[in-house]
Amino acid sequence: MKNPVHLPVWIKFCLALGAVMAVSSCGSGDTAITYPKRQTISESVYASGLVRARDQYEAFTLANGPIQEIFVTEGDTVKVGTPLLQIYNEAEKLRRENAQIARSYADQQANQNRLRELTLALQLAKSTHQNDSLLLLRQKNLWSKGIGSAVELEQRQLRYENSKTGFLSAQLRLDELKREIEFNTKNAGKNLEISQVMESEYLLKSKLDGIVFAILKEKGEMVSPQTPLAILGKTGEFVLELQVDEFDIVKVELGQKVLVSMDSFKGEVFEAEVTKIHPIMDSKTKTFTVEAQFSKSPPRLFPNLSLEANIITMVREQSLVIPRSLLFLDNKVITATHDTLEVKVGLKTYQVVEILEGIDEQTGLIQPIR
Repeated sequence: MKNPVHLPVWIKFCLALGAVMAVSSCGSGDTAITYPKRQTISESVYASGLVRARDQYEAFTLANGPIQEIFVTEGDTVKVGTPLLQIYNEAEKLRRENAQIARSYADQQANQNRLRELTLALQLAKSTHQNDSLLLLRQKNLWSKGIGSAVELEQRQLRYENSKTGFLSAQLRLDELKREIEFNTKNAGKNLEISQVMESEYLLKSKLDGIVFAILKEKGEMVSPQTPLAILGKTGEFVLELQVDEFDIVKVELGQKVLVSMDSFKGEVFEAEVTKIHPIMDSKTKTFTVEAQFSKSPPRLFPNLSLEANIITMVREQSLVIPRSLLFLDNKVITATHDTLEVKVGLKTYQVVEILEGIDEQTGLIQPIR
């Protein structure tokens, strides 16, 4: 007969503990029970976007050429019409000077001698015509008394007709000269205006009272009408430019609350309000642009800061909610007694779901087996 094997005490203790844990594990088939509760639930639309200065814009010029001079630096405050930079424009300058010369030549003041000449010619033709008219009348009176010959009468009549034609012709020439001078003056003036506009395109000016956020080019660089040269905007006034997916845009309305988070202010959430909904979709990104205004602005902001936002589209107080993980097949739950119930679902978030019908606060629920 073999002697029994004696195990050390510590091994016996470990075996006993393992047996107890195994029994407990097998016997604890109970699953955690969760009861619905009432709380405020809200539905929101996600949006990403940027912080923009109010009326922020990129400044372009219609001119081609190298930058001749830059008059401002980043951070400068500017007014409407403040020069920002100058593009080299010698050819346009010469065209403008040529247009000024043409206008001076076409000006009515510069044509006074021509006007005076034709005016004098008209006065002379008028006097000649009046004189020939009197002589013709006298010749007719003599002819009626039998004095003079038919040839003399015909000659007087012919001179009268010639002087009349000369008078009318002088009048037409003067009128034509006046119209010509008027047309040339206006035409030269318009050409000068066009030249001045073209020349002004080489001088980039501010379109608003604000601040220069960025100068994008350096002196001497070549630029074109497609090249952004500077970024400007209103001083201290910022808006949130949000991009909302086309599937969510129908839920967004003016005045809705927006919760904003930014990488520049980690851990902080700022409130804003929807102020504008742009009515056209960007066909490339399939998103709509929505603008919002901070209810209380962060202590310091800069243009083009990135952000994420949740636009609160609906809020319900004292709603009956359950964890979303307890819902399966979109509208079913399992009770603590392992019954499957159908429920009517309302709002949903990532964590909870609103229950409108089917269960109450006394209904214990367990996790469905997935």
